[in-house]
Amino acid sequence: MHNGFIKVAAAVPAVRVADCRYNTERIESLMARAEGLGVEIVVFPELSITAYSCQDLFRQQLLADEAERALLRLSELSRGLKLTAVVGAPIAARGGLLNCAVVVQGGRIRGIVPKTFLPNYNEFYERRWFAPGSLMGAGAELRLCGQCVPCGTDLLFDVGGTTLGIELCEDLWAVVPPSCGLALAGADVILNLSASNELVGKHAYLRDLVRGQSARCLAGYVYAGCGYGESSQDVVFGGAVIVAENGTMLAEGERFCMEEQLVVSEIDVERLRTERQVNTTFAAAAGQQLAGGRQWRRVELEGVPLPTERFSLTRTVDPLPFVPRGPELDVRCREILSIQAAGLARRLEHAHAQTAVVGISGGLDSTLALLVCVLAFDRLGLERKRILGVTMPGFGTTDRTHANALNLMRGLGVTCREINIREALEVHFRDIGQDPQVHDATYENSQARERTQLLMDLANKTGGIVVGTGDLSELALGWTTYNGDHMSMYGVNAAVPKTLVRHLVQWAALNLVDEDCRETLLDIVRTPISPELLPADEAGDIVQQTESLIGPYELHDFFLYYTLRFGMRPSKIFYLARKAFDGNDDRTSTYDDATLKKWLTCFFRRFFSQQFKRSCLPDSPKVGSCSLSPRGDWRMPSDACATAWISECESL
Repeated sequence: MHNGFIKVAAAVPAVRVADCRYNTERIESLMARAEGLGVEIVVFPELSITAYSCQDLFRQQLLADEAERALLRLSELSRGLKLTAVVGAPIAARGGLLNCAVVVQGGRIRGIVPKTFLPNYNEFYERRWFAPGSLMGAGAELRLCGQCVPCGTDLLFDVGGTTLGIELCEDLWAVVPPSCGLALAGADVILNLSASNELVGKHAYLRDLVRGQSARCLAGYVYAGCGYGESSQDVVFGGAVIVAENGTMLAEGERFCMEEQLVVSEIDVERLRTERQVNTTFAAAAGQQLAGGRQWRRVELEGVPLPTERFSLTRTVDPLPFVPRGPELDVRCREILSIQAAGLARRLEHAHAQTAVVGISGGLDSTLALLVCVLAFDRLGLERKRILGVTMPGFGTTDRTHANALNLMRGLGVTCREINIREALEVHFRDIGQDPQVHDATYENSQARERTQLLMDLANKTGGIVVGTGDLSELALGWTTYNGDHMSMYGVNAAVPKTLVRHLVQWAALNLVDEDCRETLLDIVRTPISPELLPADEAGDIVQQTESLIGPYELHDFFLYYTLRFGMRPSKIFYLARKAFDGNDDRTSTYDDATLKKWLTCFFRRFFSQQFKRSCLPDSPKVGSCSLSPRGDWRMPSDACATAWISECESL
């Protein structure tokens, strides 16, 4: 493995029915191609040595002998290769014929896995020729190609730090697929040698099966189906090829392709193992299987490490993991706003709140919070005038954000209140001996706390609750004033990352409001992100731009996702970020290694040092897979030491 990834391939060779020599040549060619691409595991379709559609020819002794000679030839070829190949062949055993996956590596046949479930309905007649895998009892071995080879459905294969499990075609379609037991026994990656014919609508269902089973097993799944060259006497085989990982499609081949295919991708084994550790149900199910007495045999394969310089990551790494593309973004935005609004509506109802008080700065976060308030009040059938929007200009407030705040509140029909905090702050600075010309943390934080105090008192005065505006990214970085904007009575944005906040506001502009309000929202989207705590420049423009101080949010959200969701170490996050921000995605900027290292180090330094703020967060609804709620997803001591993380960042 390299950074936790193992490179896999699903191959569809050209075949001639019952021509083992030709088929073996094509398999050899694809094995050589895979080797050249640095593939560590390559899987071929079901009965790829003979072709799947031989029918009664499977009963011919000549075909059986040719198949064995082909396996011997492949095992000899594998002596000079680093990869592990899994091919399909008919194997005679105990008076029956088995439909098998044969594992070939390092000049030897390392294991044989027979098909468990044989379809014998509609167009399938496999029981006419084959016996089920149950024919081979526990611990069985076969004599094949002059070798004594383990054979059975109880085999796992360990290679290169990865554990493989194998099932064949119909096994996937069973009520309880063998891959479930294999995954619980430790298989990180499931290989499926298949010969599923094409029917209208069947492929869509097959894709769902592969994706669903990879998600159910928290595993990688490599599926190789028979293709061109199989008999078309009664059915057609389209050569379906799929590589999936925990419910995500990594790569697919071209159906009905007239040429051979080799589809390559990488499966993140480390990520899968982290998922299993987090999902306590997985461990409980594995314990039940163990208690049931099921025994497994492990075959240690002689994996030859691929030099690091030959390993390249071909799978896509999304630079915006919180922001889906295309139509899914529309679905995501609608769903998140619904979750936020439903959570706030329930809190308002339970608290018998007469009002919702929210501070409106003209920035993204407060805009989203106000939109959520409007949706919640509409759901409850309450007048929007009971939403009290408060804009509180201070020393750094610009005309642009001030105007947007007022226009937004008027456009949405909420009660608008303006309280200038400058005079109160001047009194406060005199009281504590703060020089107003010294723009330090006291100068900035005093403004945030003054605003929070006003909101809290107004909520008390009007019988309402303060709706918090801070987002997930700010909580991760601690970019919030303790007991200032850090505090509220219900924080609707606390699980929404900054990169997604912008899209939610933009989606609302296009889908929820009238023309005038739309223009205001779109201008807010275009406004640089800033706390506006320092005075504007001579032209009245924002001088305190958050991303120039703490780094781009698109980077920090990327770091946050892989830290929270998968517990990845800094070096792996750095490795993925280099791929994600390489300039091939027009939604984000391009960053060099030095920049990535700088902000990754900043992220971990701030993430550790600011935990004390997250330990006392207000209630907030979880909307996605990542949350920093101390009552939900994230429990971390406030005095945890970041030394190891920072050290690894600095060594990059």
